[in-house]
Formats: sequence, structure tokens, C-alpha cells
Amino acid sequence: MSPVPETVHPDAGPPAVVKAADLLAEAARTGDACRPVRELFDDGCDLETAYAVQQLNVRRGLDAGRRIVGRKIGLTSRAVQRQLGVDQPDFGALFADMAVPDGGEVAAGRLLQPKVEAEVALVLGRDLPHRACTVVDVLRAVDFALPALEIVDSRIAGWDISLVDTVADNASCGLYALGATPVPLTAVDLRAVTMTMTRGDETVSEGTGADCLGGPLNAAVWLASALAERGDPLRAGDLVLTGALGPMAPASPGDVFEARVSGLGSVRVGFATERSAL
Repeated sequence: MSPVPETVHPDAGPPAVVKAADLLAEAARTGDACRPVRELFDDGCDLETAYAVQQLNVRRGLDAGRRIVGRKIGLTSRAVQRQLGVDQPDFGALFADMAVPDGGEVAAGRLLQPKVEAEVALVLGRDLPHRACTVVDVLRAVDFALPALEIVDSRIAGWDISLVDTVADNASCGLYALGATPVPLTAVDLRAVTMTMTRGDETVSEGTGADCLGGPLNAAVWLASALAERGDPLRAGDLVLTGALGPMAPASPGDVFEARVSGLGSVRVGFATERSAL
């Protein structure tokens, strides 16, 4: 996500971009999902325009005092890429207020239509400034890995999304939970890890590290290169959610999800039935 110059008002831009950002922000604020924002662009909407919508709402969040702590990668599944007619992943911003403690609960009504997926999270100890990032660069930069649950959400009614819609909607970011025991990359082969995610006593998703763009490190290489190209590179301390290891599962009040990733441990999150949780 390229930075917005300080001299530009965050709402400056093409009217359709501002309108799309407004619709998504209002849906998040009220809990009422909006229509697909792709409908606002009569002459079509390319990927850069969709990122401009995302960037506008990210800047609004920063102006409101929110803090970016990293990025998420989406569309790492080849099957989903084929479904949306794309040949690359996408990304969104992670804010500090999106974090849910391991074993914590998501308050009822906090999200519109949540789904849960299990991932590998990476935390960086070094910057990744190169436009042509390599796996060696990532290996040197990563401080440790953690198991993660990403709770994706769409502000667009019925998850009726195209690539344009999900990119504009901050890559369908919702919340995330991280495991509590850091693991150095020297202790685990991320491509070979296996994942099992349960909802209560039911197994709802399974996969391997290789199911995430051939391996989570490949996803991180793509993200680092894409962000450096935009002039907003990954920095030391950033959190990276590298993408789903298996299918996502819908979440309802009262559900409890747990993901176990071999070599990394487990992470759990619940969904409250009343408006009294975190």
C-alpha cells in the first residue's frame, strides 16, 4: 500500500473511490453490509483503483488513532485465484485493535459475517526493503513464526465479492489471534507443516504449508516485493499473516475454533453469544 502524501487530504481522489470507501466504512460502523462496490465503477475498476479505496480507509483509520502492526496476504489458494480470475494474491493492513488474545472471545455483533481460517504468522526482526525480494531475504528477516487464526469478514452483503471488492475492503480483513510460543525458522519446515482446524469437536479444515502458494515463505516473498514496489516496505517488528493453509469455515455465536499446526503449536478463539466479551 503506497503512502499518502501528508499534503493530500485523505478524502481527496476520484468521487467513485471516495464513495466506495464511504460505503465500506459505513457498513463496518453500522453492521449493515453494503452492495458490491464494483458497481460504482461504470467503466470498470482495475486493481490499482481498488487499492486506492483500501488505502483511503486505511489512512482514515490512521488519522483516527489506529496503529498498523503488519499485513495480511489473501488469495494464496490457486483454486480461489482461478475462481476470481487472477494470478496473484492480494494484501490488506492489520491494525493493533484487530488482535484477539489466544483463547479469547470475539464479541457478539463485532463482525458482520465472519469466517475463520488457519495460517502461519511471521514476525520480522529486520526490514525487507527490496523490490525483488528473495527467500533468503525473508529467512534472514523473520524473527519467529506462530500459528494464527485469521477471522475474515466482508462488509459486502452475502460475500458477493470480486477481486475488486475484496481488495477495496482491505482484503476482507476482520480480526486475528496468534499462538503464544514463538518458533524460529531453524526449528520448523513451513512448507511441510500440517494443519487441522476444529470447530468444537468437528474438524472443519485441514491443509499443509504447501497449500499456501507452495509455502508460507513464498507468500511472504510476494508480499515483501509488492509492498517495496509501492514504496511502503515491510519493517522490523511487522506481523505477516501469510495466507490460509486450508478452507475457511463460517463462524456463529457460541462457536469455538482451534487450529493446530505441526511444529508451531495451537491457537484458539471463541465467538460470544452475548455482547459482553472482548
